[in-house]
Amino acid sequence: MILEVNSPTPSARAIDQAVAALQRGGIIAFPTDTGYALGCDLFNKKSIDRIHLIKNRDSKKPLSFICSDLKELSQFAVVSNKAYRDMRRMLPGPYTFVLPATKMVPKLLVSRRSSVGIRVPGHSVPLAIVQALRHPLIATSCAGPDGEPLLNAADIHKKLGKNLALILDGGPVASEPSTVIDFTTPEPIIVRKGKGDISSFVVDEESGEV
Repeated sequence: MILEVNSPTPSARAIDQAVAALQRGGIIAFPTDTGYALGCDLFNKKSIDRIHLIKNRDSKKPLSFICSDLKELSQFAVVSNKAYRDMRRMLPGPYTFVLPATKMVPKLLVSRRSSVGIRVPGHSVPLAIVQALRHPLIATSCAGPDGEPLLNAADIHKKLGKNLALILDGGPVASEPSTVIDFTTPEPIIVRKGKGDISSFVVDEESGEV
């Protein structure tokens, strides 16, 4: 099902339906500040496994998730004083932060380095969903079987509709990966340059992707 969702003020009806779908174990597609994403409830293992299958993604490669704000993020990751200062300046925004995981994070989302990738996007729709759900939301880029990003609700429905409980239509959304910043090291490392200003960072660079 496709449901239009307004931005920057998404309708309560659309958000309520998205949350209901997630609570039933469904997978949804929704717009973010870096393109459309696929999402499910953070604490539903079966749904997480289904996302791995839909994306043909190695189940040993943890998915990142969305928190509503820095306060909620701090429940799921260990945030140093330095990281907190940087993140407070950058959030909400198109960044994924790699941080040491707390025990609140399901084990299948924790990397071999005991870290986790977390976002607080600068987009009203995912933030409204997480606030209504009352805990974080798994989020991974929405792409077709060929790996090409899906940029609108019609294409998502055509390519992935049979696997989804709901598609929130926020109109066409350009796909540009988030910038990934690793805060598990003494100095932050830019793991991936994507959308978002990183001019304030003087850091080492490392190839790779979370």
